[in-house]
Amino acid sequence: MNDIIIKNITRIIIPFAQMYGIFIILNGHISPGGGFAGGAIIGTTLILYTLVFGREKGKKKFSHKMSEISESGGIMLFVIIGMIGMITAGAFLSNLSGGFPQGQLGEILSGGFIPILMIGIGIKVTSTMISLFNLLIDEEKL
Repeated sequence: MNDIIIKNITRIIIPFAQMYGIFIILNGHISPGGGFAGGAIIGTTLILYTLVFGREKGKKKFSHKMSEISESGGIMLFVIIGMIGMITAGAFLSNLSGGFPQGQLGEILSGGFIPILMIGIGIKVTSTMISLFNLLIDEEKL
């Protein structure tokens, strides 16, 4: 796409949309939202970047290798946190019975392991969206 207006608006909007996605992920344990919604927002911004600036520039921002690593890393973070709950409280993803505090409204660092789980889910959803988008684009060229 060679429209300079769309490119400039996209350059302006993407950082704010990504910051909003990060905000949704980090506040998911004390407000509506969370890892899935925030990851979907961040993934959508990366798809928008690829659509506006082209496939090659999109791959430079979030390559296939980076997508593979972040998909695996997001789910591994989730499993590791689940195992910590299993070790401390005897149940997978146990948070409260493991002695971790409940979330308090307005305090980001008050939800025990839940914010870390939201980060892992956000990473997984973002990378899955990019992987599926790239897969669909590749199939279209066949």
